[in-house]
Amino acid sequence: MTRPNRDEHLFSPGPKRILALDGGGIRGVLTVQILKRIESLLRARAGGDDTFRLCDYFDLIGGTSTGAILAAGLATGMSAADLETLYQELGDAIFEPDLLRWGLLRAKFSKAPLEKALKRQFGDIRLGDPTRIRTGLAIMLKRFDTGSPWVVHNNPRGRYFSPRPGGKALANSEFLLWQIVRASTAAPHYFDPEKLVVGRDAGGKDQAGVFVDGGVSPHNNPSLQLLMLAWLRGYALQWPAGADRLLLVSCGTGINETALDPGQKAPAAAEAVIGLASLMDDALALNEQLLQWMSVSPTARVIDREVGDLATDHPGGGLPLLTYLRYNAHLDGDWLRANVRPDYSDADAKALREMDQPKNMPQLIEIGQAVARKVEEGHFPPVFDLR
Repeated sequence: MTRPNRDEHLFSPGPKRILALDGGGIRGVLTVQILKRIESLLRARAGGDDTFRLCDYFDLIGGTSTGAILAAGLATGMSAADLETLYQELGDAIFEPDLLRWGLLRAKFSKAPLEKALKRQFGDIRLGDPTRIRTGLAIMLKRFDTGSPWVVHNNPRGRYFSPRPGGKALANSEFLLWQIVRASTAAPHYFDPEKLVVGRDAGGKDQAGVFVDGGVSPHNNPSLQLLMLAWLRGYALQWPAGADRLLLVSCGTGINETALDPGQKAPAAAEAVIGLASLMDDALALNEQLLQWMSVSPTARVIDREVGDLATDHPGGGLPLLTYLRYNAHLDGDWLRANVRPDYSDADAKALREMDQPKNMPQLIEIGQAVARKVEEGHFPPVFDLR
């Protein structure tokens, strides 16, 4: 089997493949089950080589928050089984309760265990490393001190990848991989923000930006941003469009729509939190709706009763722009009872929505395996097979 290197993934002609991985804290272990199934299916399609990795197949892998951990791991050659082991090892360490931390005056969890784990896994790898990062990689961040979403990627033709003559900004290629992943996982309330050196002033002194979880942006599901990265002229990839030319595979951590019971009385602060969470839910739903509208999608779900699944809709009445696959679970009692086990209660479903509960991992694995069973070989058109 031929293994493309980073630049061959990014710049060689032919159909292109993107893998997008949502944020969701410990619920990332649900995503891992889907990845294990996809990896097994694609390994068989590639001849059954035990050394096959998803970074051999996908030309661009991107993630947000826990999805950034997964994306960085896959792009550096980890298998899906390796990622499951990593999550099993890290869950209790990262989300260890601290009686002095309540998430009000200080972050709920110390960043030290997560930082230690990321340093151990990714070491001194920098984003510009063309050998240890084996395919295209994009990480979603939110710069808190300017309010701007950042997509940090390893396209060597990108505007900010290399040092610019006379420029004071730090090039993307110089970022340590562990640190940008840590920044993408710095969820407010749960972890402290991450300070990254982003440039130097006229006197040569480091200038830092303050970054938080990329999920605090429209890109907790990074699919649409990755599609823009592939297509927009400014990002310097300009991959082709078409159902037989671009494949986007998107894996979630569970849908949990946030709502307030009409009869429920809530403090103003709680209403504000619910409002913010529902805004993030809306961004995820819009992301899916736009992608189903643009694409051929054998996994399309009914968006609502008015627009349906958009199978016969395409922008301007034209041809589909890509093939789109979306795999996710619904963390509500009805879905879990129908798709996983009949004894799941609504209270069970609500508890599973928490992003910081390692005790939920066995159930999340079970749910992920149920979603993985919905991944079919026929979803992946042969035109995208490795040659």
